[in-house]
Amino acid sequence: MKRLESKFEHILFSSRWLMAPVYFGLVLALIVLLVKFGKEVFYLFDHIMTATGGEMIIGVLSLVDIALIMNLLVIIMFSGYENFVSKMEDLHNHQDRPDWMGHIGFSDLKIKLIGSIVAISGIELLKAFMNVDNLTDRHLAWMVGIHITFLASGVLYALMDKISYKSH
Repeated sequence: MKRLESKFEHILFSSRWLMAPVYFGLVLALIVLLVKFGKEVFYLFDHIMTATGGEMIIGVLSLVDIALIMNLLVIIMFSGYENFVSKMEDLHNHQDRPDWMGHIGFSDLKIKLIGSIVAISGIELLKAFMNVDNLTDRHLAWMVGIHITFLASGVLYALMDKISYKSH
C-alpha cells in the first residue's frame, strides 16, 4: 500500500507540469499584445498631425494600458512557473534576471494582480472620461462602479494579506 501511495504522490507531483503549456500560452498572448501595441503606435504616428490632443492622450493611455497588461503577464509567467512548476535554476545568476524573480509568492502575486487590475481599470476610466461626450451616464456609472469594486477588492486583499501575515 505504501508503494501505491508513493507512486500516486509522484504522479500528483509531476502533474504540475500540466501548467507549463499554460505559461507558454501566456508567451503567445504577449506576442498578440505586442502586435496590438505596434498597431497602436503606427496609428498614433499616422494621425499625429490630424488628431486632437485628447485623441493623442487616449492613444498614449492605450499604450500604457497594453504595457501594464504585458508587465502583468510577465510577472504571472515567471512567478507562476517558479512557484508551481519548476525553479529556473540556470537563470539564477543571469545578469538580466529581475530582482523580484523567485521572491514573489502566491500571496504577493494576488496583490500584484489586483493592483494591476485597478491600474488598468483606472486607465480605462480615464480614457472614458477623455471621451465623455460619446458615452452615456449609465455607461460611465458602470465603469466607475466596476473600478470602485476593483479598488475595494484590492484594499480587502491587502488587508487579508496583512492579517494573514501577522497571524503567522
